[in-house]
Amino acid sequence: MAVDRTPVLKRCRSLGLDPVYMGIDKKSNRTLNRANRKLSEYGLQLREKQKAKFIYGVLEKPFRNYFAKASKMRGLTGPNLMIILESRLDNVMFRLGYGRTRKECRQIVDHKHVLVNGKVVNIPSYLVKPGDVIEIAEKYKSSQRYKDILEVTEGRLVPGWLEANHENLSGVVKELPTRDQIDVPVNETLIVELYSK
Repeated sequence: MAVDRTPVLKRCRSLGLDPVYMGIDKKSNRTLNRANRKLSEYGLQLREKQKAKFIYGVLEKPFRNYFAKASKMRGLTGPNLMIILESRLDNVMFRLGYGRTRKECRQIVDHKHVLVNGKVVNIPSYLVKPGDVIEIAEKYKSSQRYKDILEVTEGRLVPGWLEANHENLSGVVKELPTRDQIDVPVNETLIVELYSK
């Protein structure tokens, strides 16, 4: 399995991203010195794609597949792509506050700690649907790990399209998010332009 091992803060700095979007509270003091180099149109489009891939932890091939799926859906391709990325199981776990970062949520799903509608799902890219009930498996609910995670993520806002129950470590997908509800700093129109070349 291919894994991106680039240090997160370094990558955030190169993409001009705030580490908060990755679930990290640290700040980097260094600045990026690009001697007044102006990015080309292609460079801007590529950077937006890299941002989206980095935030959601998706590699190139699955990302391209998501784009193809989004272009076949009704409506605009860009917002559709963002909705697909946002409804991945590892991201939903992150949004519910059951993981400090998306990488940690991915690991939690991989280790079969998560039930969707009562069935174990260990595929981080599983796409949730409205009405799905997501919860931590009963035998892991009392573990110290989740108490620590909830302490850290307590102040994090759960988006309106999800409903979290922190006592039972569960959540419900009320509806699929709209583009306005996704607070990720990505300009998806540039991604669409890049792929439609």
